[in-house]
Amino acid sequence: MKTIQKFSLLLAILILAGHQIILAQVHLPLIFNDNMILQRDKPVNVWGWASKGEKITVSFNGQELSTRADAQGNWRVVLKPMTFGGPFEMSVRGKLGSKVFKNVLIGDVWVCSGQSNMEFPVNGWTHVLNHEKEIASANYPNIRLFSVEKNTSHQAQKDFKGGNWQVCSPATISPFSAVGYFFGRKLNIDLKIPIGLINTTWGGTNIETWTSWESISKREEYKNMNPAEFLAKEATWAKNKEKFQEALKHDPGIDEKWFAPETNAASWSNVELPHNFEHCVVGDLDGIVWFRKDIELTGNQAEKAILLSLGAIDDYDETYVNGVLVGKTDDWALQRKYALTPGLLKSGKNTIVVKVLDRAGGGGFSSSAADMFLSLGATQISLAGEWKFKPAVTSIQYDFKDAGPNVFPSQLYNAMVAPMIQFPIKGVIWYQGEQNAGEPKSYYTLFPEMIQNWRNKWGYEFPFLWVQLANFMAPSEQPVESSWAELREAQHQTLKVPKTGEAVIIDLGEAYDIHPKNKQDVGYRLALSALKNAYEKDVVYSGPVFRSMEIKDGKAVLEFDNPGNGLIAKGDKYGYLKGFAISGKDKHFVWAKAYIDGDKVVVYSDDVKEPTAVRYAWGDNPDDANLFNSSGLPASPFRTDITAQGK
Repeated sequence: MKTIQKFSLLLAILILAGHQIILAQVHLPLIFNDNMILQRDKPVNVWGWASKGEKITVSFNGQELSTRADAQGNWRVVLKPMTFGGPFEMSVRGKLGSKVFKNVLIGDVWVCSGQSNMEFPVNGWTHVLNHEKEIASANYPNIRLFSVEKNTSHQAQKDFKGGNWQVCSPATISPFSAVGYFFGRKLNIDLKIPIGLINTTWGGTNIETWTSWESISKREEYKNMNPAEFLAKEATWAKNKEKFQEALKHDPGIDEKWFAPETNAASWSNVELPHNFEHCVVGDLDGIVWFRKDIELTGNQAEKAILLSLGAIDDYDETYVNGVLVGKTDDWALQRKYALTPGLLKSGKNTIVVKVLDRAGGGGFSSSAADMFLSLGATQISLAGEWKFKPAVTSIQYDFKDAGPNVFPSQLYNAMVAPMIQFPIKGVIWYQGEQNAGEPKSYYTLFPEMIQNWRNKWGYEFPFLWVQLANFMAPSEQPVESSWAELREAQHQTLKVPKTGEAVIIDLGEAYDIHPKNKQDVGYRLALSALKNAYEKDVVYSGPVFRSMEIKDGKAVLEFDNPGNGLIAKGDKYGYLKGFAISGKDKHFVWAKAYIDGDKVVVYSDDVKEPTAVRYAWGDNPDDANLFNSSGLPASPFRTDITAQGK
């Protein structure tokens, strides 16, 4: 018995000793790792956790500093500013252990943040242009990559959920932000200094979730919100979501044979396709929605039909023709092309039915009208236009919201930004706004507030550069109001904030793909802005920016900043400008004629004798706008008919 007691006592001592050893081990946040880049020319914080009172010594590049952990186990030392260079080693020593970080460089660190167009990887989704060549040539050992693992939190976190520094190479570049990489590559080549890129992104997220609660809770719309109360709501939503997930297993569309031609669809609603759910009458929802279209064919057409094309469908589809399942696909980015067996189609009415399951985020028909057709061999019948739809099982019906980053502010700031605010950076590049385009007016204040919020947290005014939204969706036949244009205006007016810059890309978008593949020019234009705004280089960094308007002889004469070496009408051999609209006192805009006159642009219309306002590239997709400067940079969209910052 005594032997057993002695053994138990010894075991307890060993366990306690082991626990003390674990406590005594020195810990640093994940941002400190092999291959990291530390910000040059600034004091560098090195911090972490250890046992209470434990002595910590940090040695790096000829500096050695010691401190002791406080009562909560926190410690920090501050290295003096250093010029760029390396590689070096950093050692961090505690009482019972040490860490050594190898291959450390000193250079410039840029945070790359925003939603899916910043997240868009070099090799992933639908790929960037020439992705295979880009990957093969991505041998830049002085560019270092850090991707923050996705995570949400209602409280500011001390560390990231995951992430580590990697040397940029063909083996590591594929999953990294394409815009971030092309931006960093340009800077590394031009400046010949090490560049660190921290990719902290999450597709489909709004700006509110990237702003700290301390800042955003001051806004009127959030004053009565409480994170603790919201956590209780999440518990209710979780229960409702369980019921929703169970309901998905028993689709009434299958049970009631909604795919059958004889099904009565008189009560189904109308929708124009192609469109994502959130951009049409279907609405912002997850779950199962059925779509139906009847087409009339001649006997000759029915015999020749060989292929049904529907474009990409987000996320999953089952497609039926005359009640027969012709294909199903579970890949949101893949084009749906289903072969048709002879005899399936007939003379007269034929019924196409598509069941779409959207699991999360955006959903629906996400390609162009040109991708929706019935192939008759050498000819095609378009399937774009009016369809019928009927929800089967949706998140709206079950009254829940995914506890994702958008349902309550600050969740991504807390988990994916807060852990690095002690880590000095050169600046931030930002590509976000699509998720806020539905209600753009708030962006006029939300965006500058977020920039100031981040600067306050880091403690200094670093450069903040962003990408203006690309052209997207169908071009308008006539001048119209546009929430996307208004969001671009909100972005552009944020240039009033010091040390900011903008990359205009209304010429790089794709009408039916919210993720343009040309990320090279996006990164390049951001880098031009950085060279000017962050590095004070003498470069042409922006396209023409509207300065003033004067009415002369029934015409509007416009002047611009940033003309470069001259204004040009890109792509028009006769020098005609497109994308301009003009109005009189009635505020009714019509397309205008426009031409370049020296360093000015003259805009007029025979239908508007007394013009009062001009708009340029004002629309969701101003695809024909062609005012550029001679350096090949597009003019920023604008309107002269505004008062106080678009309010």
